[in-house]
Amino acid sequence: MIDETAKKYLDLVKTKPVAFGLENGFDLLTDIHNEWLKLFLFSKEDVTLQAHRGSYKTTCLSILIALVIIVKPMITIIFIRKSDDDVKEIILQVGKLLKTDAFQELSYGLWGTPCELLKESAFEIDTNLKQNTKGSPQLLGIGSKSSMTGKHADLIITDDIINVDDRISKAHRERTKMVYQELQNIKNRGGRIINTGTPWHKEDTFKLMPNIQRFDCYSTGLIGEKELQGIRNTMSASLFAANYELKHIADSEAMFNNSRIDDGTNTEKIYNGVCHIDASYGGGDGTAFTILKDHEDGNIYVYGKLKQMHVDDCLSGFEAERKHYRAGTLYNETNGDKGYLNKKIQAPKKPYHEKMNKYIKISTHLKGVWSRVIFIQGTDKEYINQILDYTENASNDDAPDSLASLIRETITKKTEWGF
Repeated sequence: MIDETAKKYLDLVKTKPVAFGLENGFDLLTDIHNEWLKLFLFSKEDVTLQAHRGSYKTTCLSILIALVIIVKPMITIIFIRKSDDDVKEIILQVGKLLKTDAFQELSYGLWGTPCELLKESAFEIDTNLKQNTKGSPQLLGIGSKSSMTGKHADLIITDDIINVDDRISKAHRERTKMVYQELQNIKNRGGRIINTGTPWHKEDTFKLMPNIQRFDCYSTGLIGEKELQGIRNTMSASLFAANYELKHIADSEAMFNNSRIDDGTNTEKIYNGVCHIDASYGGGDGTAFTILKDHEDGNIYVYGKLKQMHVDDCLSGFEAERKHYRAGTLYNETNGDKGYLNKKIQAPKKPYHEKMNKYIKISTHLKGVWSRVIFIQGTDKEYINQILDYTENASNDDAPDSLASLIRETITKKTEWGF
């Protein structure tokens, strides 16, 4: 027979679980988050929540995990994010929640004792409430790139295991799908999988996830129109549509698709290449830095950096990268700055006056060799993203412009001149 105190707390968990977040300072949570928590807590099937970026999905998951640890202490949980570092912050958050008054009162109300953390690390949590005898911790955090051999759990939660890597690389998309499929083998009989995240690519792992409930940026009401417009102005239409409107739009004008990204075994193939800076002197443009090495086997290895800052503020960092990768001649355009940058960069250097239309340059010189380009590990993801998003009307084109310029000044001219 459940006493009145326990019944009161169970009723609160069943009807308003979001209260345990509101009580702990998460005051931006709304009724919609309450519905998400109830879905996570009481669904009998695997479920998938696809919600826009900045919708507090992960906050809800930390509250969910803390509630399950106390309300269902016989349950073992595995929490999965893309990397180990991503996991740590959530395990830390759960540990903090369990120590708060709201969760301590819940524990005392249900079990007649406060919740004590007997084990609390960056990846595991066990409490005095634990009721399973399998030896598994109540909560185990794992990065999706880590081995899952021998792992088992009653509740598996994936959070943002699909990210920008899956957008820019087919190989990453296929690996994430393999990881997700493996979860069926580590889920205990009668267990569940909860998935949360935002889409990045029309062929990403969401294609495999069941019972998808979608909440776009308009339906949640969490982002005002002015703020939403500001976000829209910072990214391509296709990326905004995916991450905020939760849909994939056909960008018929996009000229680049699947990029090739090295796994880190060929970094030395960028050594002794040439480099280029596409400089920003303020405003909305960024500064792009490119190193390129053309090989006789047909592959073109590329290293790219993209900084949303004035060239003066990132030049020393680029020069350090240039030295690290043993790059030689640095090319730079003199049209806008009348030789200002050329005076500041180190030799060997080669300034040039730009005469070609940017769209024509990118659509011929870069497009023509795109299938040969391999980005080495460490290239900024936003550098690659900007190339994938490039169209004639793109508002941000520093990365494709830099790479296309360097290809024209080196590979194309070498071919045209016959040496």
